[in-house]
Amino acid sequence: LLSIAEAKRLALIESAIRRERTVSQVADLLGLSERQVKRMKKGVREHGPEYLIHGNRGRTPSNAISKAAKETILAMATGDFRETSCEHMSELLMEHKNITVSGKSITRILRGAGVRLRYTKKQARRRRSRERMPRRGMLIQCDASPCSWLEERGPKMALHGAIDDATGQVVALCFRPNEDLHGYLVMLKQVIKNHGVPRALYSDRHTIFFSPKKDKLSIEDELAGKLVPLTQFGAALSLLGITHIAARTPQAKGRIERLWETLQSRLVVELRIAGVNNMDEANAFLPGFIARFNERFAVKPKEPQDEFRSPPDAETVDEYLSYREKRSASGGSTISYYGYTYQLVDQRGRVLSLRPKASIELLTKLDSTIKAVYQGQTYDLRVLSKPEKQMGSLQKNGNHISIPNKPGPAHPWRQFKPRQ
Repeated sequence: LLSIAEAKRLALIESAIRRERTVSQVADLLGLSERQVKRMKKGVREHGPEYLIHGNRGRTPSNAISKAAKETILAMATGDFRETSCEHMSELLMEHKNITVSGKSITRILRGAGVRLRYTKKQARRRRSRERMPRRGMLIQCDASPCSWLEERGPKMALHGAIDDATGQVVALCFRPNEDLHGYLVMLKQVIKNHGVPRALYSDRHTIFFSPKKDKLSIEDELAGKLVPLTQFGAALSLLGITHIAARTPQAKGRIERLWETLQSRLVVELRIAGVNNMDEANAFLPGFIARFNERFAVKPKEPQDEFRSPPDAETVDEYLSYREKRSASGGSTISYYGYTYQLVDQRGRVLSLRPKASIELLTKLDSTIKAVYQGQTYDLRVLSKPEKQMGSLQKNGNHISIPNKPGPAHPWRQFKPRQ
């Protein structure tokens, strides 16, 4: 059975054999010399696909643990060496049995045999705190925290937030019913409006940020150089020139995680004192709270230079921070979107003539206004009204005559019989 890498290689070699690609093209795609590609072509012709399988496939490794050693480990683990950790057992085996085996290998052997391990809980990893970024705006950490922020006075909400790594300054906070794309776009808009465009943004690997299909590309797609499409949020960051960094553990973005611990003790109390009972009131309360919080907890950066970049104009930022969806034009120069039919209108109010099946990108802004992008230009949308359909009845002499909505028994459609 070929591995994924071997299957990719075979597909390219066979394309060279069929003369669909030249040897030079295949060599470039595989990162090999033309001489190696020629050798593989000859081998596949003479011996088949098995020629590309590594020669050590199926052989027992020279450093594999012997069966006798495994039996000794199992006997000692249930005998004299019982109740010891696997690392300690590794030392005892070397000292008393002259068997060299790592603690991880012992763990694997014992678990495979169903032997219960006493010391299975991992100790807390020793970590070294990462130094803050030297300049403000070099790195922003973002996340969301679902919590009963209003206690019993209101619904449970998710607080979307961002913090500057260099100063610990809270640069954005936004309440939403749940963690969602809209909340993160509003958060990013706050950052840009109040501070500027940051150099990089650090987040977890939620599907709002990164596509879950990144490991599901086919061999043909990878050979063609295709990439997984960006998410809506990832596309906005790309347009703004913000580097997106994925954290693999909560500890990696510890600054924003510690912020939630602080806010869940401080903000909840302040919302209670202020008598805030709903999400709109809570969002209106946040700007003043952020100012007081930063005055109390923010620190000075090591270097005074600011890495926040000047943002584009407000209209461009609104377009970047929009939901983007593709639609195809009909033969009547219209597009359909959520049950409505629209026409594209230019700045002079003229209806735009569209090529049938032309691709139109619709931008739904955070304020729910919709724009259309066609051939690099942005246009307004006008709803095209359609005549109402008849309700299925005619009126004659003051009486309603029903029109049958279904074909009768004599209709040709009713006479159709499938072939046996």
